[in-house]
Amino acid sequence: MRTITARNPHDSLSFSRRHFKWPVLGKSRSHGAISGDEDYLKSSEAEEEDEAAMAFSSACPSFHSEDFVSPPLKAAAAAAAAPPPPQQQQRRRKVRTAVSRLRSALANAVAGRHRQVGLGARLTGTLYGHRRGHVHLAFQVDPRACPALLLELAAPTAALVREMASGLVRIALECERAKGAALPTPAASAAGDGGKKLLEETVWRAYCNGKSCGYAVRRECGAADWRVLRALEPVSMGAGVIPAASCGGGEGDVMYMRARFERVVGSRDSEAFYMMNPDNSSSGGGGIGGPELSVYLLRV
Repeated sequence: MRTITARNPHDSLSFSRRHFKWPVLGKSRSHGAISGDEDYLKSSEAEEEDEAAMAFSSACPSFHSEDFVSPPLKAAAAAAAAPPPPQQQQRRRKVRTAVSRLRSALANAVAGRHRQVGLGARLTGTLYGHRRGHVHLAFQVDPRACPALLLELAAPTAALVREMASGLVRIALECERAKGAALPTPAASAAGDGGKKLLEETVWRAYCNGKSCGYAVRRECGAADWRVLRALEPVSMGAGVIPAASCGGGEGDVMYMRARFERVVGSRDSEAFYMMNPDNSSSGGGGIGGPELSVYLLRV
């Protein structure tokens, strides 16, 4: 067994104070004894705190020592404030350009649905109207596109239905040339010069099978027209009735007839639209030659 000896009395006292906890038996002593014990405990606690502080300071490097390294706060702030490298800037520009192009393409796709498109040789023609209303005639390049020509005829829908049930129907629309406008020459027609196009005329005189039926007015496609045309998008050819609930209601059911039409341009002042039969035959309407419905546009 190893004995621990002290060099002097003070070392033995400090050692005992450091490693042993002496009980406080001051209840039966006098007031002076109690105060002495308290001073003794306070001094021992102070010594223990000093020793712990010295041990911590010896374990941790000093701020002024060579081993201490300060955190790079200024370097991190400078790196954050520095501008990005050229490669990163170029990537950001490419991403912004791609996003802007995508947005413009989507906007053009949405706007193309409501933009008038140039006519071709084959069109989709639709006759529609309320039972007690007027007839509307719309020609579209595509069933989902805005009508290139939309006319409202003064003829009632019921009267046109009776005419079509009896046989062939010929609708002739005539408009007057603007006052002061010269007759078009072949050179001007070939160059595309001149005034208003034929399909841009606004007021027409209407004839149905040779009988006058009032006037026809060119108009823009409104909300009620869009409801009817959108309801007929799945229909490529046929006739029927659209319920009032599907087209906004109000004036009742809508009667319609849709088919493909062939467009023939005679000159700047004459065009014709012939309904194409599904069997590609040139006869219809009870054996009489010619299409069942034809629309003629003339400027006189």
